Amino acid sequence: MGSVAWWEGAEKTRVLIAPDSERSPENPGQLLTLRHPKSGNETCYLFNDGALQELHWFKQPYGSWFLGDYISEDGSLYMATPVDPVFILLPIFEEARMKKGEDPGKFRQLDDIVFVEGYSGYQHLLSLAEKCMEIVCETQEVGGMKFYRLNDSKVLAWLKCKVCLLKKTLSGLDKNYAAQDEKSTLADAVSIVGEYLKTEPWLKLLYDHLGLDFLEATKKETSVENNVETPDSLQEKKTKMKPGKTGKQTKQAKVETSSRNIREMFSRACKKRC
Repeated sequence: MGSVAWWEGAEKTRVLIAPDSERSPENPGQLLTLRHPKSGNETCYLFNDGALQELHWFKQPYGSWFLGDYISEDGSLYMATPVDPVFILLPIFEEARMKKGEDPGKFRQLDDIVFVEGYSGYQHLLSLAEKCMEIVCETQEVGGMKFYRLNDSKVLAWLKCKVCLLKKTLSGLDKNYAAQDEKSTLADAVSIVGEYLKTEPWLKLLYDHLGLDFLEATKKETSVENNVETPDSLQEKKTKMKPGKTGKQTKQAKVETSSRNIREMFSRACKKRC
């Protein structure tokens, strides 16, 4: 399952499940508030031992969790999943170069790039950015100081590598992926990677670069999102079906599309354990 740590939240204690590491209840790592690379919304990340993990909150309508000798009665927990920091840092490096038209933009020092007003969490990622961002950046050294500028060709090459690795993983995941044609698997891989990419410029460029139809993929994704049923929406349907039921109807919760795949995989894993 991975190591278990405890995080005292604003309202109550919840369970935090994360991959195995040197993390302990006494040293759960730093909680950073950053912008999600696709939506730009505030998102919590766990930074520990040089690794960045995104936090996802799962709430069971009924039930509880039994972990070791402890029972979490409300059935809610946070799950931390590893994420490549390049995805998280890509938007701020894109903004920092101040690219206009065909102009490749400006070289900037890392201290300037990771200084994002209202989001001090990025400054904790300075050493991480120094290690990982050269793969998508050009660099220059002037007077002993190093300057970085995002490079479109390097970003596309890195994204293509990510997609190819994911495509290979999907093909061996189950019989459904193994049975579908290569182009469909490629489109699925791009869609998953796209959950951490802004549409402009990177996601659309990636679709074009791989010869895929961006508009068709967008329509399919929108169709899937509109048909996803949340626990609240199911409860609302049940309430409407009851004769003579009066009062305010249950409000349908907003679907969090950026973590849809993770939620589905987590649900399948729970069913297998049961």
